[in-house]
Amino acid sequence: MITVTKKVFLSNGRSGRKKLVPAKPAVQQVPQGRVPRISKLMALAIKYDGLLREGTVPDMSELARFAHVTQPRMTQIMNLLHLAPDIQEELLFLPEVTDGRDPIHEKMLRPMTALPSWEEQRVALASLRVDGA
Repeated sequence: MITVTKKVFLSNGRSGRKKLVPAKPAVQQVPQGRVPRISKLMALAIKYDGLLREGTVPDMSELARFAHVTQPRMTQIMNLLHLAPDIQEELLFLPEVTDGRDPIHEKMLRPMTALPSWEEQRVALASLRVDGA
């Protein structure tokens, strides 16, 4: 059984009969900002990694064709997975950008993805924040 809850109003019509008047829909708040591009790329990298692990896509070159990007670009996106888990989480939950450019972009993170130690990555991110602030 499905239960639908909706607010309705009754008003008097011309002939004095009750008339059913639906409630006005609530005005939805339009978001003021936009999701940073690096957050979208991080989410894509996680999604693409899942496709590869499940076997939905056989390899990275096929994934690049599927996503309509070049193989080097796909590698750049997938390299975001080399970042420390806490950095990945931070990138996913960056605040919305309301005006201007994104504070962090993928090109700034490329050297960090090549660092072997997560601790080195955290230090590099901290210095990136200081330089960018």
